[in-house]
Amino acid sequence: MPYAGTVADVDFSNDLAAVRQTFQTISDAIRPERLKATIADLEKQASAPDLWNDTDHAQEVTSALSAAQAQLRRVTEMRQRIDDCETLEQLGAEMEDADSLAEAKKDLAKITEDLKDLEISTLLDGKYDERQAVVTIRSGAGGTDATDFAHMLLRMYLRWAERHNYKTHVLDTSYSDEGIKSVTFQVNEPYAYGRLSVEAGTHRLVRISPFDNQGRRQTSFAAVEVLPLVSTSDHIEIDPKDIRVDTFQASGPGGQGVNTTYSAVRLTHIPTGIVVSMQDQRSQIQNRAAAMQVLESRLLVLRRQEEQKKRKELAGDIKASFGDQMRNYVLHPYQMVKDLRTGYETANTAAVFDGDIDGFIDAGIRWRHQQRVDADKDEDSDD
Repeated sequence: MPYAGTVADVDFSNDLAAVRQTFQTISDAIRPERLKATIADLEKQASAPDLWNDTDHAQEVTSALSAAQAQLRRVTEMRQRIDDCETLEQLGAEMEDADSLAEAKKDLAKITEDLKDLEISTLLDGKYDERQAVVTIRSGAGGTDATDFAHMLLRMYLRWAERHNYKTHVLDTSYSDEGIKSVTFQVNEPYAYGRLSVEAGTHRLVRISPFDNQGRRQTSFAAVEVLPLVSTSDHIEIDPKDIRVDTFQASGPGGQGVNTTYSAVRLTHIPTGIVVSMQDQRSQIQNRAAAMQVLESRLLVLRRQEEQKKRKELAGDIKASFGDQMRNYVLHPYQMVKDLRTGYETANTAAVFDGDIDGFIDAGIRWRHQQRVDADKDEDSDD
């Protein structure tokens, strides 16, 4: 193909310069040199001969190492892709090869999109964002439709994790006749909490009820709670005298899935009233250990909330916090899923319930980051 001219060269150069500036901003936030030092330290820990004496700690180290290596690899590869794209454009211009120029523009467009994903990782800068996540879904108002909605949300999040090859593990399920009253599951991936924590809040579903023989429209609600998984460095002190332990038979949807032994455990933290139940592990000991970990996670979040409350009292009221209803899923009379905080929406409801929620999560992360920036500005202005 003949060479088209120089106007496109100017446009490409401007776009490339903008991409390089964006990449440099992201790279400065990630700090590759610090990342390399972190990797070296984790590699040293991973090579310790007694690492696997503590399985939980070993998994934490290896997961953190894998995440850090992946992050460094993404930054390095992105820099190389930008350099290669510029080289291809220069060669195309010198050879007056329109095909090469078209390919360079196509590559630059893809790089621009991929930079958005890389940017998100720099916004996961909260105190516990790097943690694995414990997610609890509870059905709310809406009767049978609400328990079915809770089940739909469970499938949505598990499919999202599957899309990203994140390991999940269901810890506890309380069933109803047509759905679930509540379910708790763990996402075993670094930064799972940072990503999923923007999903916390009340979710609302509007649809023609499949359980109403008159085909009426029904509104139902489900609550999503997201906790950071505790680690050995959190120092959550719990006095054994403050915990009441009850055991009961594990329940299931029926048939052979119902456990006839008293393996399920319910922990009640008397000072706060927090109750945690676990029944999906094989033994009472395993259920108790899992319940204790979730209890510690909830106490960790409670401590964090108390710290934030003290800061708010000093800085004044901080607007735009999570509301009681953060997202609507409308299946009738039209198809729409819309986040009420960010304004992000899509009409492809089937894809959303099949786990395609990255757009909502990314928008939520950007929204949360802006809230943090605004809160810091408010605190600075009060000082």
